[in-house]
Amino acid sequence: MRRGSYLIGALAFIVAAAIAPWLPPWLVSLATIAFANALVVLGLIILWRTGLVPFGQALFYAVGAYTVALLGRYTPIRDVFVVVIVGAVFAGIIAWLVGFLLARYREIFFAMLSLAMSMILYGILVKTETLGSTDGFHVEAGTFLGFRPDGQERNLAIYWLVLGFSAVLAFLVSLYFSSVAGALGNPIRDNEIRVEFLGISVDRLIHLKLVISGVLAGVGGALAALAVQHVDPAMAYWTTSGGFVFVTILAGAGSVAAAFVGSLVFELVRSLAVDFVPGEWQMILGTVLLLTILFLPDGLGSLVSRLRGNKAAS
Repeated sequence: MRRGSYLIGALAFIVAAAIAPWLPPWLVSLATIAFANALVVLGLIILWRTGLVPFGQALFYAVGAYTVALLGRYTPIRDVFVVVIVGAVFAGIIAWLVGFLLARYREIFFAMLSLAMSMILYGILVKTETLGSTDGFHVEAGTFLGFRPDGQERNLAIYWLVLGFSAVLAFLVSLYFSSVAGALGNPIRDNEIRVEFLGISVDRLIHLKLVISGVLAGVGGALAALAVQHVDPAMAYWTTSGGFVFVTILAGAGSVAAAFVGSLVFELVRSLAVDFVPGEWQMILGTVLLLTILFLPDGLGSLVSRLRGNKAAS
């Protein structure tokens, strides 16, 4: 069953990569951002399964993005694979440091502390002239193993880069969910004292999940910075974190694939709403969220399990 899911996921990424040259440029750009943001949502799902909802995931997203931007501005490093990995490492280090504090708290205290961390970074970015202050600054175009594409070729190259990272990280997160540490998410949410009785430190396990979540958000931010070629303090603002939480509710925590489907649906709905009813796009997004909670409380990912249940029943 699991091998079949891996094959379907691999096939989906291959098809998404193969049809890219025939897609309209706007859809390629939209899917690029959607899949980059889906990596942040994957990290949220890891924490969500333990019952933790961070409202400050934009902290790690912005660290990954600004790392890429600063490498382009102050160093000769341009290779996209190198800068994304460096952005992920820096985001992971920040997650490891703040994890010593966050892992000790639960529920609303965890959510608010993570939000506070994110807003501290936002304040630093706004007040620092060398980091572009409120305007941010331009991100230098990256190279792909020495090759520097331009125009639509560059957009396609970034799209394939995002797909490549997404496929690898989705596979690794699936393996993590199959491990003991990953499978303990739900037991921690239900009753963490019982998990402690097994001789497992829940605080350390949550710390590990925070670091993994931070690395995923760092990769997402780094890829988004390369795609947009601009960074600004809004990447660390609370509304950015709120958007990631929105997509996680829409997707649900049931599967890895749901993160990518939910992120793509969110970007499509938002873009179409802004395009056709620019004055009411927030109301439309709110309506979508309300309908999701009312009719799909476990998110879009629950549709697959419902279909499987119906087939089994028939």
